[in-house]
Amino acid sequence: MGPSTTKKVLVSRFDRETLAGFVNPQTYLAPEGLELLSTTGSVAMLPYAEVKFVCFVRDFQQGEPRKEMRLFTSRPKHEGLWIRARFRDGDVMEGVLLNNLLHLENMGFTIVPPDPGYQYQRLFVPRAALSEMNVLGVIGSPLRRKPKTPVKEQLEMFDKG
Repeated sequence: MGPSTTKKVLVSRFDRETLAGFVNPQTYLAPEGLELLSTTGSVAMLPYAEVKFVCFVRDFQQGEPRKEMRLFTSRPKHEGLWIRARFRDGDVMEGVLLNNLLHLENMGFTIVPPDPGYQYQRLFVPRAALSEMNVLGVIGSPLRRKPKTPVKEQLEMFDKG
């Protein structure tokens, strides 16, 4: 039997209760909405306009991210684009996006939250949930890396002169 392809998530919705369930990371983002398998075994298609964010969690008991854990207290350590997202309801959250345009989804953004080891590993934020998203910085830019010093293939003592 192979490993499970479903991941535990908590779906935070605007003006409604948080839903616990499972998603297949490869197929949960459909054009009409987010496909969620509930803990009771029913499948629901949630429209993107209702979804605030999706938390990928280790355990359902952790609950929704606390507001004080949604902002970085210092410059992030993860490589990528340090962003600040403002939701339609006025909430603000920071995170790090991969600095690779091939990883951007049409329906929204997958971000690493300020403390991925504490409560939630990563978040998916639908575009429809945002009123704005700003880049605060580029962490680990390839333009600022120091060039590597060339390594000699062979030691000089073996050279024949």
